[in-house]
Amino acid sequence: MGFDVFNGDADGLTALVQWRLAHPQATTLVTGVKRDIALLKQVPTDTEQVTVLDISMAKNQEPLATLLASGAHVFYADHHQSGPIPDSPLLDAHIHTRANTCTALIIDKLLGGQYREWALVGAYGDNLDRTANALARQSGIDEHTRARLEQLGHYLNYNSYGASLDDLIIPPAVLYRHLCGFSTPDDFMRAYPDMVMELANAYQHDRERAQTLSPELSDENAQVYLLPDTAWARRISGMLGNQLANHHPDRAHAVLTPMPGGEWMVSIRAPLNRPTGAAQLAEQFVTGGGRAAAAGINALPSASLSAFTDAFMTHFSAHAD
Repeated sequence: MGFDVFNGDADGLTALVQWRLAHPQATTLVTGVKRDIALLKQVPTDTEQVTVLDISMAKNQEPLATLLASGAHVFYADHHQSGPIPDSPLLDAHIHTRANTCTALIIDKLLGGQYREWALVGAYGDNLDRTANALARQSGIDEHTRARLEQLGHYLNYNSYGASLDDLIIPPAVLYRHLCGFSTPDDFMRAYPDMVMELANAYQHDRERAQTLSPELSDENAQVYLLPDTAWARRISGMLGNQLANHHPDRAHAVLTPMPGGEWMVSIRAPLNRPTGAAQLAEQFVTGGGRAAAAGINALPSASLSAFTDAFMTHFSAHAD
């Protein structure tokens, strides 16, 4: 039996849904909250087949090398910074780091658009609205369907944020088992309306609470938000960053959420109109990484809070022109 290793957000979920619709296989699932990306170490070394979707190769270099050395065939698709890609006949890697793509869209291209609506859900969840809207128009998808796909993408992505599975509304592995097997998102939503409504209600409730927040630091180029130490704040942190980016496309945003261990979880969004620099900044800090348009730091020590906020405001002010 093989293993499916995937990010628990909308992009990872919908990438795997597409891949398994096209390539049905009984597998063991390995996933977690969105920031839990060092997942390959959970896969036994005697595994024959591993599919890896939407987790940074750079954060999984050692276990990937171990699996390949043990003879495992690894299919790997992702859009984050990869680090060196191993040169192995056992590795089938599809790594694309352009700011306007995501793993669901990489899989969509490999499959020739066979499950296009699932790819759009993943793209909307990853805040690639412009890319998704253009692809929806090109695919002849009507506005009502497009809006449903966008909403589902937001719900699935929102559900992935938290310090642990206890913060989430539905564990990603459970969610995947409900999504898989449906050729279209509408088929899933018709089959499980109560599940969709549960996510929608929680998302709306947490959004309303987030709207009462004010930035800790702010200028015309960048804003920093410090969230309260609550489960709802951890859940909404990523989607809040996306919403701020959409509403202020010329401004960078950082959303920092306190974690149970005393560190801060950091979400960084580069300006939509200049979608670069987020990963470059995040990688200056231990546990930081991501992609050019959106990145994060999994565990920023409290002692480094001022260093990060100073670096963030300076970095995006320097890149404003």
